Amino acid sequence: MRKYISALLVLLVTVGNLNAAEAESIVRLETKTGVLEGSLLVPGDATDIPVALIISGSGPTDRDGNNPAMRNDSLKLLATALWEKGIASLRYDKRAIGKSQAAGLKESDLRFEHYIEDAKGWINLLRADERFNQLIVIGHSEGSLIGMIASQGGNVDKFISIVGAGQSADKILKEQLKLQPPEVLEIALPIIDKLAQGETVDNINPMLGALFRPSIQPYIISWFNYDPAEEIAKLDLPVLIVQGSTDIQVSEEDAKNLAKANPTSEVKLIEGMNHVLKESVLDRMKNIATYNQPQLPVKAELVESIVAFTNGN
Repeated sequence: MRKYISALLVLLVTVGNLNAAEAESIVRLETKTGVLEGSLLVPGDATDIPVALIISGSGPTDRDGNNPAMRNDSLKLLATALWEKGIASLRYDKRAIGKSQAAGLKESDLRFEHYIEDAKGWINLLRADERFNQLIVIGHSEGSLIGMIASQGGNVDKFISIVGAGQSADKILKEQLKLQPPEVLEIALPIIDKLAQGETVDNINPMLGALFRPSIQPYIISWFNYDPAEEIAKLDLPVLIVQGSTDIQVSEEDAKNLAKANPTSEVKLIEGMNHVLKESVLDRMKNIATYNQPQLPVKAELVESIVAFTNGN
């Protein structure tokens, strides 16, 4: 009997995903350097409904929350769960990633501002769609910073930060490098400080070449310019800050920093949720294992929180 129930649950999940796949349409955004591609998921022929723009995190992360080294489908699962609750969504491949390869720039020409302008372009596209009565921007991880900046200007109704950092990237990098041998930190700190001052650095130690190669330094400088606490303070709209208790990349302290900067924001701590929005314990190896398990659903409490915030409950 138990095997029958398990098989039935698998069948129901599969059918649900097929329905979501059938409801999904491809949309494209023209930019000055090429075309970006995204997936728009709308519940049936519904109109006068909310829509969420979902912005992925750092690195080569695609619209579904995956990269070449891992597949967890976190953002695809989130979009599907929202669709089941009557909320449309658009998620997209960042420039140079997935189907947005054509909009890629040379590494030395890429700036953090490109990601911000891309998000604004998608916001404008959704705002022009008369089917939607409310536009919510959802930024995951680094996408939180991109989303909160893109949401400034009155074209967005609500903003949701999911496991977003609460301090600038130079400070985050220093914290992360403390886990490395002392000699690595000693070499890296002066480089980080100089980049934070807007200056490039020559003669990078080969030990840190992958992290601070000359071609990536202009991008790093542009990224260091933005402090999430300063940017979220500029938002004059409803804000929800979501953090997971078992996130090993972003801490509860980050959420507190964001909330302190925007005192009218709501904060939701989800017990047992990690950085890829899945159920996990704090044990590092078991936690990281979920980064490559697309069959695991995103936390139901996350979906419930987003729905309640969207609907004004």
